Amino acid sequence: MTTFLTATRIGVALVPLAFAASPASAQADGGTIFRQRCQMCHVTTPGARAGLGPNLAGVGGRKAASTDFLYSSALRNSNLKWDKATLDKFLQAPAKLVPGTRMAISIANPADRAAVVNYLVSLRK
Repeated sequence: MTTFLTATRIGVALVPLAFAASPASAQADGGTIFRQRCQMCHVTTPGARAGLGPNLAGVGGRKAASTDFLYSSALRNSNLKWDKATLDKFLQAPAKLVPGTRMAISIANPADRAAVVNYLVSLRK
């Protein structure tokens, strides 16, 4: 029983390391990183119903909080436009750029973030 508990504790302790050293970082493939980190909340299929976060189809060039999603008042009042530079800043530290946003996930790695931004601006409406 002690061996099982020790192995379980070690396994649980290593889970964050598996995400930190994910192969997505080495390849910086925006679609893959998006599926791993963002797809749990966001959809990208035009016309698809939003999930926990808004549908991101056609997000590049769009005014922030401009779709039929229930956005935070902070994002609705942000007057942001989702160009590459703004998406990069937002994904680096959402609450720093828009205090009060509900977006909780950030992408610290600059190469991963750039890949996701390029992927997002490639999505068509």
